[in-house]
Amino acid sequence: MMNMKLSAAEIILWLLVLNLGLSFGAGLYEHRILVPRWLDAQGMHWFSEEARRDNVGLRFWAFVSTGPLTLLTLASVFLALRATGPLRIWWLVATSLVLADRLLTFSYFIPTMMRLMQAPDSSEAVASAMQWSRLNHLRHVLVAAAWFCSLQALTWQRASKMLQLHPS
Repeated sequence: MMNMKLSAAEIILWLLVLNLGLSFGAGLYEHRILVPRWLDAQGMHWFSEEARRDNVGLRFWAFVSTGPLTLLTLASVFLALRATGPLRIWWLVATSLVLADRLLTFSYFIPTMMRLMQAPDSSEAVASAMQWSRLNHLRHVLVAAAWFCSLQALTWQRASKMLQLHPS
């Protein structure tokens, strides 16, 4: 009979994979569905009242990535440094990518959106919102790459567990 008990490292890696997948999908949804409500397609107007009404930072992101993804990333760095072989490499690459995303999020994206949510419709607000929207593509790439690397790490984690259960 196979031992189905998961270690702390396995649980953290599973949670990281799930959170990154959710964050990636939600980021694409925000970009395709919500941002056009805040910034018109021609880049002529910024609608701060729509951004405030949606308030996705407090209604969604705080519960998905601001807190949880950041904590999972820190726990993952700690655990990945103790892993070996390909698992260690893939997990560290994943966490490095998420750390870059977290750094950009806390240093630029959150403060900029907080300012934009209070900004009147003006050429400065539109320019700032356009830059925020364009740079958001970088976050999508970082999160997608981290998600794929974490999936690869999960594959190596499962493979190493299988080898432990069934040595040749």
